Amino acid sequence: MTNGREKKQCVLVVDDHPKVLKFVEISLKIHGYDVISTTSGEEALELIKSAEPDIMLLDIIMPGIDGFEVLEKLRTFKEIPVIVFSAGAENRDGALLLGANDFILKPFKPDEMISKIRAIMEAKKSA
Repeated sequence: MTNGREKKQCVLVVDDHPKVLKFVEISLKIHGYDVISTTSGEEALELIKSAEPDIMLLDIIMPGIDGFEVLEKLRTFKEIPVIVFSAGAENRDGALLLGANDFILKPFKPDEMISKIRAIMEAKKSA
């Protein structure tokens, strides 16, 4: 946009449950974000390259390549901020060790997700 308005931040959401994707998409759009989503870890890595989102929300437990593998591969070519979300609290440490910026335990409230995204994006701006 060239009319003086700031470009909307784009969030890539990766989760193999369509209902979770829809819930997160709606929450993000209400808060003014552009959203790209996929149910596939493989596709998420392609979207990082082609769509260049500003931040990624990544589920851990998925068929095919899981969130851990997505993070591992991602960190070989891109330093995009990643918030991992999972129903398994035991996945937190592994995700953070692989380079995730934050972790959200499912189920979560949209406000918690939005505040974590804002905090990471603000920190990125001032870095």
